[in-house]
Amino acid sequence: MTYHPKSDFLRVMQERGFMADCTDLQGLDEAMKAGTVTAYIGYDATARSLHVGHLLNVMMLRWLQKTGHRPITLMGGGTTKVGDPSFRSEERPLLTPGQIDANIAAMQGVFARYLRYGEGPTDALMLNNAEWLDGLNYLDFLRDIGRHFSVNRMLSFESVKARLDREQSLSFLEFNYMILQAYDFLELYRRYGCRLQMGGSDQWGNIVSGIDLTRRIEDVEVWGLTSHLLTTSDGRKMGKTAQGAVWLNAEMLGPYEFWQFWRNTTDADVGRFLKLYTELPVEECDRLGALAGSEINAAKVVLANEVTTLAHGAEAARAAEATAREVFERGGIGEDLPTLALAPAEVADGISLAQLFVRSGLAKSGKDARRLIQEGGAHVNDRPAADPGEMFDASRLAEPVKLSAGRKRHARVVLAGG
Repeated sequence: MTYHPKSDFLRVMQERGFMADCTDLQGLDEAMKAGTVTAYIGYDATARSLHVGHLLNVMMLRWLQKTGHRPITLMGGGTTKVGDPSFRSEERPLLTPGQIDANIAAMQGVFARYLRYGEGPTDALMLNNAEWLDGLNYLDFLRDIGRHFSVNRMLSFESVKARLDREQSLSFLEFNYMILQAYDFLELYRRYGCRLQMGGSDQWGNIVSGIDLTRRIEDVEVWGLTSHLLTTSDGRKMGKTAQGAVWLNAEMLGPYEFWQFWRNTTDADVGRFLKLYTELPVEECDRLGALAGSEINAAKVVLANEVTTLAHGAEAARAAEATAREVFERGGIGEDLPTLALAPAEVADGISLAQLFVRSGLAKSGKDARRLIQEGGAHVNDRPAADPGEMFDASRLAEPVKLSAGRKRHARVVLAGG
């Protein structure tokens, strides 16, 4: 029989579709009803920004705080030096300490939009596991921590098994990752009373290892909760597009492009995404998700506005919607569109249309641009483009030029200083 949680946080997780598995749902529910629970999610610093694939778990931390509990965002300053092998076909490239620190600094601004940090009982904590991992004595660690791990059991976890079944190399360095992440949970319990680790379902093996270690050494009840690994209704990994990752840092992906990603959601995903990525009531999410025909487009605008407001602020969401209306409904050249600014010297001898599509990011290569143009998918100022070799000089770029690849991707080309 399905257990129906009574604590606010777990009820939200179940009703809105976050929850995949929990190590002891009833035990965790009772602890959350009894008082404030501290929970963490770990983020390795492999890039300068989180992307949409991380957003599901960021929303879990946000709901945790909104329902009266304390979230910890644990930055992997230590574990990033090893690299998580879970469900990867090859070892991650190793980063220098300087690169890791720069990535962590860049990621912190994203969390601040979703969580309230401070000294209060439910204020979030931003921690870095390098604080306790960097100073470990290897022999002491093997004796005190390593003896609690069974290699047989570690080999049985799906993330490791899948790699070995494909006869792909798994280095000893990567094999240690599971032990280090488990040790994180132990340290967070000791230092901050943290009793819950959350993460995607691909982290189940790592989470269970941390629970076992903490129980063995501290003889305390702790829990693990995982979310579904999200794919779109057409089977694509959430947050991945033909153009690459959908970043949450505005410096890596502008608010308009971020807004447009959500506006282009497949009809079948709208209701589900509203529940996961916005704070609208569940009934309203269901109502909007059930709309059909042209009405579903209004629901997609609601989705794009709500998610962009959380990530970039209400003003950025309003500007993105206004740009979209200008571009799509009135055929204008929205100033918020991704913009390619060319110096006059760059166009002194002219620049081809194919090059403009590549430079603006609307095509991956000259070959890709030529195919787009020749197959009728390219427009210049909303008129069909036919010649990849058509030249643009300073006089033709005196006014901004709008490039379009298909119906949904657009860019502006301007002269720098113009």
